[in-house]
Amino acid sequence: MTNNSSSSHQSISHNTISGGPLTERLSGSVERVTFHSEESGFCILRTKVKGRRDLVTVVGSAASITPGEYVECLGNWQNDRTYGLQFRATRLTVVPPSTLEGIEKYLGSGMVKGIGPHFAKALVYAFKEEVFTVIEEEPERMLELPGIGQKRMTKVAAAWADQKVIREIMVFLQSHGLGTGRAVRIFKTYGNESIIKVTENPYRLALDIHGIGFTTADTLAMQLGIAPDSLIRAQAGVRHILQEISGNGHCAAPWEVLVAEAAKLLEITPTIIETAINAEVAAENLVREEINGTPALFLTPLYRAEIGTATHIQRLLRGELPWGSIDTDKAIPWVEGKSGLTLSDSQQRAISLALSNKAVIITGGPGVGKTTLVNSILLILQAKKLTVTLCAPTGRAAKRLSESTALEAKTIHRLLEFDPQSFGFKRNRDNPLETDLVVIDEASMVDIVLMNRLLAAIPDKAALMLVGDVDQLPSVGPGAVLADLIRSGSIPVISLTEIFRQAASSRIIINAHRINRGEIPLNLEGPGLSDFYFIPASSPEEIYNKLIQLITERIPKRFGLHSVKEVQVLTPMNRGGLGARALNVELQRALNDKAEPKITRFGTIFAPGDKVIQTVNNYDKEVFNGDIGQILKIDTEESILLVDYDGREVEYEFGELDEVSLAYATSIHKSQGSEYPAVIIPLAMQHYTLLERNLIYTAVTRGKKLVIIIGEPKALGIAVKTQKSNSRVTNLTARIA
Repeated sequence: MTNNSSSSHQSISHNTISGGPLTERLSGSVERVTFHSEESGFCILRTKVKGRRDLVTVVGSAASITPGEYVECLGNWQNDRTYGLQFRATRLTVVPPSTLEGIEKYLGSGMVKGIGPHFAKALVYAFKEEVFTVIEEEPERMLELPGIGQKRMTKVAAAWADQKVIREIMVFLQSHGLGTGRAVRIFKTYGNESIIKVTENPYRLALDIHGIGFTTADTLAMQLGIAPDSLIRAQAGVRHILQEISGNGHCAAPWEVLVAEAAKLLEITPTIIETAINAEVAAENLVREEINGTPALFLTPLYRAEIGTATHIQRLLRGELPWGSIDTDKAIPWVEGKSGLTLSDSQQRAISLALSNKAVIITGGPGVGKTTLVNSILLILQAKKLTVTLCAPTGRAAKRLSESTALEAKTIHRLLEFDPQSFGFKRNRDNPLETDLVVIDEASMVDIVLMNRLLAAIPDKAALMLVGDVDQLPSVGPGAVLADLIRSGSIPVISLTEIFRQAASSRIIINAHRINRGEIPLNLEGPGLSDFYFIPASSPEEIYNKLIQLITERIPKRFGLHSVKEVQVLTPMNRGGLGARALNVELQRALNDKAEPKITRFGTIFAPGDKVIQTVNNYDKEVFNGDIGQILKIDTEESILLVDYDGREVEYEFGELDEVSLAYATSIHKSQGSEYPAVIIPLAMQHYTLLERNLIYTAVTRGKKLVIIIGEPKALGIAVKTQKSNSRVTNLTARIA
């Protein structure tokens, strides 16, 4: 404890009378970090204090804290009603440990990649109090230890140096009132110059660092003395608003909307905002253009992507058919004989149209024979010895395309051969794909930027076939490419509507089409099993209770499906009691509570066996927004977590886990292009603003064997009846037409 004499106790009482308790000092070594928030720095520490037998609970704030470190605190003793006596530190200074036991605990905590508890013990045993100096200044001495090779020595020395800079960034951020959770990301982006670069222009954080928003960067800018009405702030604010708007799927924003939104966010006059917009246009960060007579602003990359997509579509429509002319009167009976299928009149007409055009769109809902049609066209073209390239936006969609066609299908990113060195695609206009026909499945999911890149890589001579369901939700990224291409009228469209006999027995398919027509789905009455159920509930609490019971008991027992691997909860939103975040915490507890070791990063607990989703595109790892996997193992020695994505193992360092979220429940938007054996959809009136037809239609069409909607009947009614006309702001249709 502190060395208080009786006189100091008297001075406390005197001080209390004159206006507040006396600040006391306390120091000791951290035995255990009970809690530490990387965002706020708030921590609860169990501390070994000289002269006290029991550990002392210290509550305070530190940028980073590791067991074994020594803390010097200024604060007061408080008796908490729930937790008992605590020392509340108003100031907490962290000092590297000096005792051997402390050093070992510190090094073995997993803070330095490559040093776990086992290696920490060996290091401390060999080098005693000199161990920090050895790692930092004479790392080659580590080679004296058994089992330490050149590779490991280099790795530890580099990790130690990195950790030092990361801690400096943490202290810098926290001294300006910011969370420290993204320090690793900042270091990875800017390296040793992190603090200099951030001080020069704090707004670059919002543009460059995943997970840091404008508000955080703005707080830092204010702390560093940047004036609220400065041009640098106004420009950053304008770009931030446009990025937020593009995050909602729009390629552009009307000038007036942008000015009004920016003035509201920044609380500065529209005149300064307009000056900032003009400065951003002059710097070529934004492009001004009229859409249907309204002045609008594009982020330059989105403007270029629209121009490129329109140009490439027009280019690919020109020229001879790669397969010459095909007599469909002979080809159709031939393909029926090969496949053993009888094609309907509408399918025969569709084949004729597809074979007589260089670019074509095939669209329609589930069970209308899109796969049969595509397979028939591919059989005819393969007989002509043509090179066919199949692709889809996600790994799961590509896998499904491969299974349905018995041909190789790749994700668009793999097909274009991403090169991490140049951070671009190897396949482009100068190095096109070697192919006669490109088939893009799940085309409704492809955003404007990716579509532009893909079309650029298709050679002039090749044909193009886009396959997708235009009634589903548009892409997660900006644009409504498939809908815009159809609207342009420049590409022939095959729209399939007839449900085939084998599909008509599926309630999922029948109800998906009912929803798409604005009709309430049918529910099975009676004892037999169905593949579609609507379970009414009167409140969010009832929806939640029924959902947990279904996943943990009823579905595994009745349908024999695995609760984690085969059942997916799809919810309209991320926030709220029935949002993905809250449901994930509860489902993790219900389905994977016993798994060890557990780690907490960026506010999420991860354990082996957890189902996770990648939330941003990571080209280096080749995992993309929406990919779902399962944690295989967590290595606390190496600070590494391993995830299995459909048979592919991907490694994450602990500092990269802000890219990953739990995925027992995901938003319906994130489920596009994926199929799951069973889907559960909670629908409540609290989702009111998001309830619309294409959302519920997309969710229902994700289920293969079983779809269950649990919800308030009124919420389902609103979702089915609502078709919002809030189409995305794009200018692609006009560019093509």
